[in-house]
Amino acid sequence: MAARPAADLREPDLADVLAARRIVDRHLRRTPLLNPAGLSELLGADVYVKCENMQPIGAFKIRGGINLGYHLTPAERAGGLVTASTGNHGQSIAYAARTFGVRATIYAPEGANQFKLASMRRLGADVVLFGKDFDDARARAEEDAVETGARFVSSGDEPLLIAGVGTATLEVLEEVPDLDYLFVPVGGGSGASGAAIVAKAINPRLKVIGVQAAGAPAVYESWKARRPVSLGRPETFADGLATRVPFELPLRIMIRLLDDMLTVSEEELREAVVLYLEQAHQVAEGAGAAPLAGARKLGGAIGGKKVGLILSGGNLTLETLRSILAGA
Repeated sequence: MAARPAADLREPDLADVLAARRIVDRHLRRTPLLNPAGLSELLGADVYVKCENMQPIGAFKIRGGINLGYHLTPAERAGGLVTASTGNHGQSIAYAARTFGVRATIYAPEGANQFKLASMRRLGADVVLFGKDFDDARARAEEDAVETGARFVSSGDEPLLIAGVGTATLEVLEEVPDLDYLFVPVGGGSGASGAAIVAKAINPRLKVIGVQAAGAPAVYESWKARRPVSLGRPETFADGLATRVPFELPLRIMIRLLDDMLTVSEEELREAVVLYLEQAHQVAEGAGAAPLAGARKLGGAIGGKKVGLILSGGNLTLETLRSILAGA
């Protein structure tokens, strides 16, 4: 089965997220929502951190993988899954494939996060290194699906994944329903899309802010232009944000529902990693640190408000962490 054409992509809604929550709750424990005093003081706001770095694969993407795996048809289970990933999406598909007894092949770019690659292999997936970046790997994975008949799983253009990851925001709002701001990282945009769908359905006044790396601004530029914009090779250590070609479905949702999108520098991302360690005692990878970096960038605009930060993942290599701490 080849990649699903964009015309067939339906935007999930709150009902889809509620249905996904019933599935996710069978397989995953709810992650903590912290209210670190240090971060609240730093931002001059009442800050809540959703710790998706505490998921079994260390990232929020597992929610979408579980939801998709549950809904596979018998034919799709027999044919297996193929996808492309820089790490966290691949881990989520590998975890789901193991959970539901399905074969999975994951294409990753050369030089991908070795920690995440090892995790995919440990979970039983076949990992193939191909290309210079995520989009090279994605193109090869789509070809593989056509050649083998496997179910191609897009990391962005997949309603089941978006509904699954939206359950994280659902959990946040169940604990803090009067949140004023929610900051979410933007790579391919599935997480930001799921967050916005839930937030706007439950509390339309809640401002949802996407945060992307300045060195990989394809989705940011597309969101501003209200049309897809493809850029050159991403230049960021935050592999979860390194996309140069936007996905059609998440972009459509974000254009409709996001209140704003920001870009943050590599230095701002590194500072946010350190602040999470110092003030919340949490390890955040670059993408996971992006919401905190974005909240700091808004500064006084969020003063005195209730602010949610989706710490989407904590899969930081020791080498990268050492480098960040050395420069702190």
